[in-house]
Amino acid sequence: MPTVPDGAAGRTFGWREVLIVGGAIVAIVLGLSVVTSLLPSPAQWVVFQSPLLIAVIVVGTVLVLASLLRGPRPR
Repeated sequence: MPTVPDGAAGRTFGWREVLIVGGAIVAIVLGLSVVTSLLPSPAQWVVFQSPLLIAVIVVGTVLVLASLLRGPRPR
């Protein structure tokens, strides 16, 4: 008989959770857009014309994949 680790039994995510996470991500992106628009022109150039955004996306993706590969954290 397979065993289920503590905390994993009955753990399901529905539409409510998906919409909450999606809404939080949209709010974060819109907030960053507003903050970026308030920056002076040279700083905006760094954000939009340099490879800064690509570096942020690459680092974020690596961190998410590393977290998934590690698996659930012990409690």
